[in-house]
Amino acid sequence: MSEDTIRLATIGRMLQRRWRLLAVLTAVGALVGYGVSALFPPRYTATASVLLPGQWEERELLTQAYLATSSTVVDRTAATLRWAGGGGGEVRDRVSAKVADGNVIRISGTAESPERAQQLTDRLAQQFVTFAARVTGDGTDPKAATGPEALRERVEQTNRRITELAQAADPGRTVESVQARTSLEKLRTALETAVKKLDEADPATHKAGMVVMGPAARPASAAPPTTGHLVAGGAALAFLLAVVGHLTAARANRRPRTGADIAAALGSPLLGTVDVPAERPAAGRGPAGWPRRFLGLDTRWDVPTPLASGDETSRRVRYRRVCARLRSQHPSARRLLAVVPAGDEVARRAAERLAAETRGDAATPAGRGHPVLRVVDVAMAQPMVPDRDAESGVLVVISAGCWTAGELAGVAGACADGGHEIVGVVVAGAVRSHPAPTPERPAENATLALAVPGQAGGAE
Repeated sequence: MSEDTIRLATIGRMLQRRWRLLAVLTAVGALVGYGVSALFPPRYTATASVLLPGQWEERELLTQAYLATSSTVVDRTAATLRWAGGGGGEVRDRVSAKVADGNVIRISGTAESPERAQQLTDRLAQQFVTFAARVTGDGTDPKAATGPEALRERVEQTNRRITELAQAADPGRTVESVQARTSLEKLRTALETAVKKLDEADPATHKAGMVVMGPAARPASAAPPTTGHLVAGGAALAFLLAVVGHLTAARANRRPRTGADIAAALGSPLLGTVDVPAERPAAGRGPAGWPRRFLGLDTRWDVPTPLASGDETSRRVRYRRVCARLRSQHPSARRLLAVVPAGDEVARRAAERLAAETRGDAATPAGRGHPVLRVVDVAMAQPMVPDRDAESGVLVVISAGCWTAGELAGVAGACADGGHEIVGVVVAGAVRSHPAPTPERPAENATLALAVPGQAGGAE
């Protein structure tokens, strides 16, 4: 597992190099979302409001909201609708009720069409109001009269009888008549107080008369998730999964990226790093590699952007320095195997350049001590190095970040099986080469010579 922190620059590099692949995956996710929307037809939701006059506690309002979607109300609604296949169980899954501000209960119904949604909501609101009125005793049926109503009638009759008795009594001529009238008035007052308390205690006197605040409005658009929501969600989910997959793969990459790590995996010293002008891999040049080229799969995205190299002279200096270190560390070596992983085009080109440099140096009188390199490709799956013949060792040329530590250890084991000693490691890196400036237009950063006679400067 790589311990490198995932920075914004890494994400930006991934978006820059794999934007075509991410766009294709996003389009595929959008198509999947559209296919899911075809499996689920659109639903429409209508809403009606029921006002509950009077003072209600929060728990009582929640009870009324639960009552609006109870089995009794829903079954009666389904019976009045008489939809095909629309029993109480199916209707119950399509309705809902919640408490809003101001003693208002919002009843919602969902159906396949706006007309059905409106019809379902209106019928449910009507059945709820009717059932709630019957529960609280606020009905118009004379048989529904309760005990408190009968008691009020008896109290009224008693008051009339008290009035008649008070008028029949002797108006203040005797003490007994005065006491009788006083007792009757006290009894009247006590009865009126009792009736008042009874009215205050009866919830039907101030919590009855629920009102439906108009018919439900016909919905103009489908309820979420709509086709647009599913398409956008599928596209966003596919894009997110693609980005997370790329970052996870980069995080789990165990390939050594530095020359020191590669040399440690091979158990040999690092001789240096050389530059190779970046080119598109040959495997992606044919017609079969067009999809990979289009999607950007022919190049790795998790490696830094190749640095801009200098001119050909600076690159040649790097190769010569590697040859010089190789000669100084192994002066007796005359022939060496340059082992290159199969499929590593950058390392292959670097090894061929090193072999050309060593052959050119060996042909000059001053460079006859340089060893001659013979380039050999080795399959990393099953590495096999030729047996030792006239070679004095092996020089491994490899590019960074392409092979795991186990694969490098396999190469080192193959060299040991062939009787070779790894004399050094050369790491090849791809760089962006600058085009050579034309004679008509010199480079912008070139130093202009002074148009004066004499020495050009720099002499000491």
